[in-house]
Amino acid sequence: MEFLEKFVIPQSSEHIQLLHYLAMLIFFLFVPFISTVLGGAFLSLLFRNKGMKANDKNYLNFSKEVIETVTVNKSLGVILGIVPLLTAVLIYAQLLHLGNTTAVVYLFVSFLLATAGLILIYAFRYSTKFTNLFSSLDEIKHNDPEVMNEITELRNASRNVSTKTGIYGLAFLILSVWFFTSGVTIAAFPKEWSEGNFLSILFSWAVIIRFLFFLIMAFAFTGGTILFHYFYWEGGKKNLNEDYKEFIRKTSVKLTLYSSLALPLLLAVILFSLPDAAVSGAVFGYSTLALLLMFLSYNLLYSMLKNENAKYSGVLYLSLILIIMSVIIKDQLAVDNATEKQAVILSSKYEEMMAQLTGEGSKVAAVSGEEIYQVRCSSCHAFDHKVVGPPYKETLPKYEGKLNELVAFILNPKQNNPGYPPMPNPGLKPNEAQAVAKYILSTYKSK
Repeated sequence: MEFLEKFVIPQSSEHIQLLHYLAMLIFFLFVPFISTVLGGAFLSLLFRNKGMKANDKNYLNFSKEVIETVTVNKSLGVILGIVPLLTAVLIYAQLLHLGNTTAVVYLFVSFLLATAGLILIYAFRYSTKFTNLFSSLDEIKHNDPEVMNEITELRNASRNVSTKTGIYGLAFLILSVWFFTSGVTIAAFPKEWSEGNFLSILFSWAVIIRFLFFLIMAFAFTGGTILFHYFYWEGGKKNLNEDYKEFIRKTSVKLTLYSSLALPLLLAVILFSLPDAAVSGAVFGYSTLALLLMFLSYNLLYSMLKNENAKYSGVLYLSLILIIMSVIIKDQLAVDNATEKQAVILSSKYEEMMAQLTGEGSKVAAVSGEEIYQVRCSSCHAFDHKVVGPPYKETLPKYEGKLNELVAFILNPKQNNPGYPPMPNPGLKPNEAQAVAKYILSTYKSK
């Protein structure tokens, strides 16, 4: 988006890495909060509708308390919902600058939808109070029929407003999550940046799978949050009717258990669908950690369901938070891995800018790739025979026409051939790595 380009500042490789870490921290705030608001709004509307049809006070009380629990207050909605997502938009605008990708557009649309959705959800929360007030007045028999008619009209109008704000708010949040997952997904698929149009990416199977994972995780986390709030936080809620307490326990345990059963399969599909450039040992490691925590959660939920108690609600809530954090770290590591070439381009631009500002532009241009090769590379590599590493004639053909990929490898080497020891990081600057990459690519055929 062109207007976001005004906020972009050239970044060094260290700053780019710091932005990835900052994105993780931002999502640690945003994802759990928006998950509980989305799941809580759905539960509140569902049980509100059931309560009105069946005239069941447990359902109506649960509907009101759930939306109050997950939204907490308006300030928290801004701090944990709106501000983190806006910050994420700015971070991704920095990370994907010059990348010709629509990822930032999806995230910005997600920010607009989330803002509208949260405003409507908080309107739903406070209008529910008026609905309950008018419902209690409706039980009072007044001698004046006009007064009774006014109360009835106000009650119906309040219910109508409350229902509409809740439904529209939930719809906006679901759309926001869809665009959010689209933005994060496409960032990890750089080969798709210049392909697929706006709608084809939204409806791509990679986005749909991640969107489903987010929704299911949101419902599971909402159930865990309710259990934590009612049965663990500050010793649990006091003075609750036993029937109502048991209703909350059963509803929340079943919601968390049943909604989370598909998570391991979806996580495995997401993991193996990642492009090769995005995959690393750390990505697999955090995915495995998330899977182990899921199975721990299943054991806790089964125990609470079988023994008819909620004594593990605190541990369950912690394990669900750790699952979300593990998945977030996995996703951001995948984006970090997939955008290595992008990072090289940005850090090179930063080096050029700094050289111009300090009047050292000629020094940057004068960096000798041959000299760097002789000093840093020749002790382990030769062009036509094995030294410590493989000869360049074997390895460089796959980098023909792929200078940025070779530069990214030099700056952050990974073991590709188990027959050779892993290459240590040579500690080059981006412009130095680019110079030596150009030199060896232009020289290896003649050796």
